[in-house]
Amino acid sequence: MTNAPGIGSPTIRKDTPSAAARSVEVMRNPTLRADSLRGPLPRITIVTPCRDHGEFLEAALVSVLEQGYPNLEYIVMDGGSRDGSDALIVRYERYLTHWQSAPDAGPYHAIQAGFARSTGEIMGWLNADDMLQRNSLWSVADLFSQLPQVEWITGTPMLYDPFGRTYVPRCRNRWSRMRFLRGDYRFIQQESTLWRRSLWERAGARLETRYRLAADMELWMRFFRHAPLYTAEILVGGFRKRDESLSRSQMREYLTEAEQILAAEPRSKHDVEQMRKFRLYDRIWRRLPIARKSWRVRHGYQRLFEYPPAVAYDDRTGRFAMREQTP
Repeated sequence: MTNAPGIGSPTIRKDTPSAAARSVEVMRNPTLRADSLRGPLPRITIVTPCRDHGEFLEAALVSVLEQGYPNLEYIVMDGGSRDGSDALIVRYERYLTHWQSAPDAGPYHAIQAGFARSTGEIMGWLNADDMLQRNSLWSVADLFSQLPQVEWITGTPMLYDPFGRTYVPRCRNRWSRMRFLRGDYRFIQQESTLWRRSLWERAGARLETRYRLAADMELWMRFFRHAPLYTAEILVGGFRKRDESLSRSQMREYLTEAEQILAAEPRSKHDVEQMRKFRLYDRIWRRLPIARKSWRVRHGYQRLFEYPPAVAYDDRTGRFAMREQTP
């Protein structure tokens, strides 16, 4: 951890030798008041993989760097772009802990290589055509600092259109291992999900790169073995929705990988028992539709999912706190 410096002008930060033997600057953030800084801040690692995404790459870089977060470890892994992305990255290299441009085996391999050289206490990645919300890293830092029992979070889902305009999709933003095992895994928004390094290490400290499209889901599945995913009522990042993105153009292949991951996931005795109870409730729904109107039945069904409380900001105390979610 380092103490938070003032915001007025770029600040030079010395990286630890294990991270990078160079100094990087902190980009000025005119939207954040200096008196909001509260002392020690956790080091946050963000990795951005890219290849020929020059059209959107600068927006992604700036969305991270303009946060002015003084304990940021930002690593950019370019897979040998031929569209001038490397020249664009050079323009921002004084703010980057590490960057490289060389052929790789795909985005997940690049992310894995970036994480392998990282040191951050909090971790996440941002693809080159997506963006973080303004000042979101500051909210993330506060949340993890104030709630040590929280090991990973996902924020309120956000979308950007191809021009960068912001939208909030309609979705049910509550997650649990049981929901995944029930086959309802669409989708934890990767751009809004961050975790502690301790969880990453307990879950194997790796991405399963044999999955070309759904390695993020496989990672979430392993995380669920160790810790609940808390939904945080904050804006963290957003996915740029465009027809050319892999998640849209190859959705059928993604879902095939996702089903393989789900089928291969080991079930504990507890998992088996919970799934048995789900089947019981499913029979009740089919045979006694009127039961769905019973609050007790609906509440019992929702409890089977084992959703953790939501994490919300309390503006009376100025701190994050747990908030129970209604069925």
